[in-house]
Amino acid sequence: MPIIKLQTFIHADISIVFDLARSIDLHLLSTKETNERAIAGKTSGLIELGESVTWRAKHFGVYQELSSKITAFNPPYFFEDTMVKGAFKSFTHQHIFERTEAKTLMKDVFEFEAPLGILGTWANKLFLVRYLTQLLEKRNAVIKEAAESEQWKEILS
Repeated sequence: MPIIKLQTFIHADISIVFDLARSIDLHLLSTKETNERAIAGKTSGLIELGESVTWRAKHFGVYQELSSKITAFNPPYFFEDTMVKGAFKSFTHQHIFERTEAKTLMKDVFEFEAPLGILGTWANKLFLVRYLTQLLEKRNAVIKEAAESEQWKEILS
């Protein structure tokens, strides 16, 4: 099962970074290229423990739906979302936040399992890990940009 691990240093308060990472509105900004929309559950604002969101987006030329739920929550240090329904066999995304000297260290641990057995394993190696890493890096860049500017005030208001 592939695991993607990322670290992003952000010059902003940990609470701001934590809230941006769980903002439905920020997620929509970071996924413009896939025409992603929140279509059910929590569709705007800040997602909380026990809440779910269903996303509809175009990946690999096909519209897909994916529902995830916040299954662990310890503000402003940690939250976890887990796939409830979607194209993957499973996924869990841990969002970890640490205070450092004038920064916040944001860590992602994204563990997933593709469907279709050996075909899914090949898809992982050929393109899925790279594709998902790029999506997460784009999202993290948008979080960083918003947190390090005044944009976070508009997103979190």
